[in-house]
Amino acid sequence: MKVRLQRFLAEAGLGSRRSCEDLIRAGRVTVDGRVAVLGTSVDPERQEIAVDGCRVEPQRKEYWLVNKPVGVLSAASDPRGRRTVVELVPSQARLFPVGRLDLRSTGLLLLTNDGELAARLLHPRYHVAKEYQVTVVGEVQEATLARLQSGVELQEGRAKADEVKIIGRTADKSGNQRTILSLTLHEGRKHQVRRMLEAVGHKVIALHRRRFAGLTDKGLALGECRRLTPAEVQELRRLAFARAGRGEAGLY
Repeated sequence: MKVRLQRFLAEAGLGSRRSCEDLIRAGRVTVDGRVAVLGTSVDPERQEIAVDGCRVEPQRKEYWLVNKPVGVLSAASDPRGRRTVVELVPSQARLFPVGRLDLRSTGLLLLTNDGELAARLLHPRYHVAKEYQVTVVGEVQEATLARLQSGVELQEGRAKADEVKIIGRTADKSGNQRTILSLTLHEGRKHQVRRMLEAVGHKVIALHRRRFAGLTDKGLALGECRRLTPAEVQELRRLAFARAGRGEAGLY
C-alpha cells in the first residue's frame, strides 16, 4: 500500500512529519536511488527508501494498553516537561495515544504507531464504544439518565450517551450525596463526559475510562501497561475496517 513519503519517514522514527518534509526538501531522501521530491508516495514493501544513503526500514507496528493515572498527560511529548503516557511504556517505537483523557481523569488509553488504525478508531461513524465510571455531585434521577440518552446541547451541537446507568450511591464526610454512573458513548469531543453531566446539573468529581473498543482495565493497575495480544489487535482492526471491507493481513 502506498503512503506519503513524509508519513513513512515519520512513522519510521525520523522525526515529525514537518521535519521529514524538510529532509525531502533538502534532497537528503532517495527512493530507489533517485532523489525524492515532496509529494512523493511510496510502497515501503517494494521500494528502497534511504536518508543520507542509509536505508530506512518500516517501523514494526506496536499496540499497548495503558491505565493512565491522574496528572499524566495524554500526549507523546510535552514542551513544558510534564509526564506523558508514552513514558509509561517500555518501548523505543514512536508511539502516540489514540484519543485523550484530561489530566484529572484516569483510565484506558491505547498507544500505537499505527496511524491508519488510530484514525478509524477515533472516527464517530465506526461506533467504537468507550465506557466510563463517573462519580458526580448530587443524587442523579432517572429523568436525568433519560435526558443524557436522548441528548443534551453542547456548544458545538447535540451530544448523547449510548447507555447510562446508576451503579452506586455514596456520600462524602459531610453527608453530601454522590452518584456513581456507568456511561458509554462512541463520540470523542473534548471533555465531553464532564460537559454533558454539567449540562444536566451534576459536577464530575472523578472520571475513569473502564473500556475502550472492547478492551478493559481488568488486571491493569493505574500506571501499568501491557502489549495487546495478536487476537486483540485483530479485533481492533475488525472494528475499524469491517465496514470498508478491508483485509486483516500483516498485523504483527
